[in-house]
Amino acid sequence: MRKQLVLGLFVFCSLTLFAGDNITPLNLKEGLWEVTTTHSMSGMPAAPSLPPDALAKLPPDQRAKIEAMMSGRPSTDVRKECITKEKLAKNAMFSKDRGNCTRTAVSSTGSKLELKIHCQEKDTASDGTLVMEALTTDGAKGTMHLVTSSDGQNIKMDFTFSSKYLGPACGDVK
Repeated sequence: MRKQLVLGLFVFCSLTLFAGDNITPLNLKEGLWEVTTTHSMSGMPAAPSLPPDALAKLPPDQRAKIEAMMSGRPSTDVRKECITKEKLAKNAMFSKDRGNCTRTAVSSTGSKLELKIHCQEKDTASDGTLVMEALTTDGAKGTMHLVTSSDGQNIKMDFTFSSKYLGPACGDVK
């Protein structure tokens, strides 16, 4: 069960980075952005929670996220991202390069990006869709629906996010 939780978060963190020559970058400003993500899961197998010692070793914010995901209730995360010209060119804004997912562009314009996603991690596969929209040059939103299959279990994960431009200087934020 922990493997599915980690894979879900892993997939979301890598959701927009992909190789592709026909992708039009979203029309967004470079600089510091705030990203608010809400995620929910269903289909989690009835299983004991993580061992208390494993939970105790996690930072409080990560522990709260995992406990919320295991309970099935939605969880929200707010973080800051530095969007650079390079990230925009690669459609890698609001993400990290994780490398184990293939992404196929369904449509791509300066205002909207739609992808089909497939991720494989040993005996666990995830398939889904991602839609990102540049509402203005300083605001974006998106959704992702993902189904993860492992050991005969299907877990559905839904993510929504919104992001807003904070300013041109990123400071210490990478």
